[in-house]
Amino acid sequence: MELNLYIDSLKELINKVINNYEMQITKVAIGRANPNLISKIKINYYDTLTPIEELASISVIGALQLVVKPYDIASIKLMEKAILDYKLNVSIANEGHQLRIIYPQLTTDKRKELVKQLSVITEQAKVGIRQARQEINKQIKNDEDLSEDLQKHYLEIIQKEIDKSIEKIQNIDQEKQNDLMTI
Repeated sequence: MELNLYIDSLKELINKVINNYEMQITKVAIGRANPNLISKIKINYYDTLTPIEELASISVIGALQLVVKPYDIASIKLMEKAILDYKLNVSIANEGHQLRIIYPQLTTDKRKELVKQLSVITEQAKVGIRQARQEINKQIKNDEDLSEDLQKHYLEIIQKEIDKSIEKIQNIDQEKQNDLMTI
C-alpha cells in the first residue's frame, strides 16, 4: 500500500482524537463565561437531539455570565434541564424569555484541581494518538508488499506525524492551563 494511504488513515484517526480532546477540555471551566461550555449540549427538541447553539443565541455578559435566548420560548425549560443535567457547577436563572447562566469565581485551589483534571484529559488524548500509531504500524508491518527498508522508512514518517500531533495537544494543554491559572 502507498505511504499516502497510511498517512491519510493516521491523520483521520488523529483528527478524531484531537476533536474529542478539544470537546473534552471545553468542559473544564476556566473561571470566566465560555459559550463553548454549553453550545454543544443537546436537548430533545421535537424528538430530535439538537445542540443548544442551533436553538438559541448565546452571548457573554461580563466575565462570569452567559445569556441564552431561545428562538422558541417553549424550549427554555428543556434547555435549563439539559444544562443542569450537564453538571457544570453553574447557577441558572430562568427569566422567562431567557436563561442567565452565572459562573462562580474560581479559588486558587479549584484552579489547581482543574489543572489536574485537564492533565488527565490530556494524557487520555496522548494515549489515543499512540493507539492510532500502533494501529497504523501494525498495518505497515503486516503489508507483505513492502520491503524491510521501506517499512522502516514508513514507520519513521508515521512517528514524525505522531510527534507533531502530540506537540499540538501539549500546546493546547499549555494554553488551557495558562487560562486556568490567570485570575
